[in-house]
Amino acid sequence: MGSMDGKVALVTGAGQGIGQGIAYALAAEGAAVAVAGRTSAKVEATAAEIVRRGGTALAVECDVTDAAQIEAAIDRTVAQLGSLDVLVNNAQEFNFGTVCDIPMELVEAGWRSGPLATLLFMRGAHEHLAGAGVVVNVSSAAASEADVAGIGLYGAAKSAIESISRAAAVEWAPDGIRVNTIVPFARTPAVQAVLDQVPDLEGRLLEKVPLGRIGDPEADIGPAVAFLCSPAAGYITGTTLTIDGGSVRVR
Repeated sequence: MGSMDGKVALVTGAGQGIGQGIAYALAAEGAAVAVAGRTSAKVEATAAEIVRRGGTALAVECDVTDAAQIEAAIDRTVAQLGSLDVLVNNAQEFNFGTVCDIPMELVEAGWRSGPLATLLFMRGAHEHLAGAGVVVNVSSAAASEADVAGIGLYGAAKSAIESISRAAAVEWAPDGIRVNTIVPFARTPAVQAVLDQVPDLEGRLLEKVPLGRIGDPEADIGPAVAFLCSPAAGYITGTTLTIDGGSVRVR
């Protein structure tokens, strides 16, 4: 028996990285998972792996910057998997750059794929989640770090996601919907690409992680999200859970 038996989850940005790790963890706890992402081959591979492990999954190609595709993803999940009990908003385009120099198209892409997509998914899923549903939105340390030079616009988008989450946690509590946020630190393809480009960066980062390692999306981030979505976390809403090996304490 898993903590998510009989539940249906929709995870965005689930073709790789943190979204994929969350999808695997939810499936391991018994949830049927709609694996959403804009690259068909990636979400199909994630869904196939869940099925190979004995779970139930549905690959859903979805560009989260397109409102019509968001609506279609929710509708398809409900139609093919029977309900929608858990929504995980993980997808977000990186929009790094300084305040003066970052191209406006990157700023807009970050907002469309992050807080605006999160808001649209939440609104579209609300009627299905009512009763005992759960939303987990993915934020970043960039939303709260003191030095955000070069990542301030990305942090601003993540701050907006946290604010939306807190508001919904209060506004949707009477509807029986819990809403929480996570701040993960894990070895994703994007993080690894940066580590590969900057000499000694991994060593310098690990100096700030008391547990001495970079998190794994499936082994470290996924189970924490599965807990937040489970009945065991039934009295937790409106909070932000940092999953970073303790580094928030030494920033």
